[in-house]
Amino acid sequence: MLGSGFREESIRRGVDFGARLIGCDAGTTDFGPHLLATARSQFSRSAIKRDSGVILKAAVQAGIPLVIGSAGGAGGDANLAWMRDIILEIAQENNLHFRLATIHSEQSRETVKELMRKGRVIPLTPEVPLTDDAIDQSLHIVAMMGAEPIQAALEVAEVVVAGRSSDAAIYSALPLKLGYDPAVCWHAGKILECGAAAVAQRAAPDSMVAVLHADSFDVFPMRHDYRCTPQSIASHTLYENADPFRLTEPSGTLITLQSRYVAIDDRAVNVSGSTFQAAATYGVKLEGARLVGYSTIVPGAIRDPKIIGQLDAWLERLDENLRERLRMTVGDSLKYQLNVRIYGRNGVMGSLEPQDRVDGHEVMLLWDVISPSQELSHAIAASLSHMAVHNPIPEWHGLISGVAYPFAPSEIDRGPVYEFHLNHVAIPDTPTSLFPAEVETV
Repeated sequence: MLGSGFREESIRRGVDFGARLIGCDAGTTDFGPHLLATARSQFSRSAIKRDSGVILKAAVQAGIPLVIGSAGGAGGDANLAWMRDIILEIAQENNLHFRLATIHSEQSRETVKELMRKGRVIPLTPEVPLTDDAIDQSLHIVAMMGAEPIQAALEVAEVVVAGRSSDAAIYSALPLKLGYDPAVCWHAGKILECGAAAVAQRAAPDSMVAVLHADSFDVFPMRHDYRCTPQSIASHTLYENADPFRLTEPSGTLITLQSRYVAIDDRAVNVSGSTFQAAATYGVKLEGARLVGYSTIVPGAIRDPKIIGQLDAWLERLDENLRERLRMTVGDSLKYQLNVRIYGRNGVMGSLEPQDRVDGHEVMLLWDVISPSQELSHAIAASLSHMAVHNPIPEWHGLISGVAYPFAPSEIDRGPVYEFHLNHVAIPDTPTSLFPAEVETV
């Protein structure tokens, strides 16, 4: 991922090996909806510029294309402009000359409403129909492009900076354009999307190379101390996928049921046997983010075995007592969310945790108050933290403290919080119609 800090010598080694394209994914939803909502990058500008400089100089000097997808973290117009500025700055500082294509993926609210009115927006599971209100609440909406907009850009430019895009499309676009088997292209793209994440043991981010054949591909890392194994490559098909055997892209589905992963040597793996089923209807995923409210968190630890033994009842009493206090101090019409995670019992998986019990001698509670304003969230959290300390259990007589706070003050304002609320597929007029591009000579 752009900004994660791959080795420059690995890029040079790949170019020397004969690479015909350098690709890099610059975005993800892994970090949450705030990247799209705020048009910010997960990594610093200096980190993005460093990595971009490495691959831009390597590609231009070697005379091969460079494709950067999901620019700026989320691929919206502001993210894209930010990434373009960095590319132009690097080019000026290093006297680099090339044609640059920037591909937009942000969609206006009216565009999405028009698609919805035409019946060309389909909800994904869980199926929540799209409404005008939901669209209007969106701070930003992007559509995830497939290979076709990138292919069109490669016709007129050597460097492509794309908005939100399928990770695998970054790498599959060129070989698909050159006539390689779609199954080979998409499966290779899936493995390359996270670079050396598909090696057996990764100490730090780095680069991978794929060599495509008529009906298979080889893949191997550029770091000499990294190695790919059949298991490490096969397991990457499960990464970020609900089904490791059916990987959906805008133009169809990669099917890996009959895929074979064979070690070539102790560092490289050959992959064959995949198939690609073309989609009956071309569709692109929509992503939208909206404001939920403002958050204040309170982390606190409990070691008292008597509280831990009746933790659910203790939390219920605390919630009831807090509501009563807030009714007296703030009013009955108060709107807020109070969530609590219990680390040491089910803090990671919540209700999905199959072993819903406390095995250790202590737990960490993380309360999260969300309301329409930061001031209100902080006020509620302040009442909560005070009441939790002395929230009683039947075994107590007198005023006893049951919660230890690691920080003072115990209330930590997180600011605005967002959520993804569009989980839909849009049916465009053509694979490129939602993704206008601009080309300039640098």
